[in-house]
Amino acid sequence: MTNRREFIVQLSLGTGALAATQAMAAGSMVAENDAQATGLGYKADATKTDVKKFPKYAAGQACKNCQLFQGKPTDAAGGCPLFAGKQVAGAGWCSAYAKKA
Repeated sequence: MTNRREFIVQLSLGTGALAATQAMAAGSMVAENDAQATGLGYKADATKTDVKKFPKYAAGQACKNCQLFQGKPTDAAGGCPLFAGKQVAGAGWCSAYAKKA
């Protein structure tokens, strides 16, 4: 039988482990200067896309409404299979953009 102190310690450890697991699952944000991101013209703010270099970009296009975005359209960030283990900004854009059906 555990006493109250042991229970509180175990509860604290369990909560800390759960928070750490969730943070790892979320992944870090992809950096714009990451080699893959640079190659795809990724910008965390789609409005800062170089339209001369990427004429395919059109206003209103953003990661949050791309088929590859693995989050909800209301999420600030979400996963993308192009950047394994990292998240992209919902307001971001890259040249692999494909409008969500």
